Amino acid sequence: MWTDVVAALPGTAVFRPPVSESSLIRCATALGHPLPADLVSLLHESDGIEGEYGDGLAWPAERIASENLDLRGKTEFASLYMPFDPLLFFADAGNGDLFALLSRIDRPDVFVWNHEDDSRTWVAPSLAKYLEWRLTGQIEL
Repeated sequence: MWTDVVAALPGTAVFRPPVSESSLIRCATALGHPLPADLVSLLHESDGIEGEYGDGLAWPAERIASENLDLRGKTEFASLYMPFDPLLFFADAGNGDLFALLSRIDRPDVFVWNHEDDSRTWVAPSLAKYLEWRLTGQIEL
C-alpha cells in the first residue's frame, strides 16, 4: 500500500528493502516504547524512503532509533530545547528541521521541529498525508 501510494505521487522516491522484524523490535526496545502502527506498516514495505536530493522522507528503523536516542540523550540540549521525549522523529527536511509523530499518544498527526527556534508545528493529519504533501510541495519550510 505505502510504496504504491508514494510511487504514484509526483517527485522522486527511492525505496529500501523492507525492515526485518528484529530491527523493529530493537528500535522499539531502544526507544522504550512501540512505534506508531502506520510507521511500522510503512517500514514493513520499505525501511526508509529517500527523496530526490537524498533527504529522508522516512528514515530506516535503525536511524529512527539512533536519532531519537541522540536527541533525547544530549544533556546540553536540556537547556536549549523543550523535551524531545513526546516526539518520535522519523524524517528530515534536509535543512536541519525534523519531522515527528507523537511517541506515546495515539494521535496520527505529523509535526515539524524547527532546529533554530525549537518550534513544533503541525504539518499533516497523518503519515499518508505527510508523504503526499511533502512530495507535492504542500509542506513548505
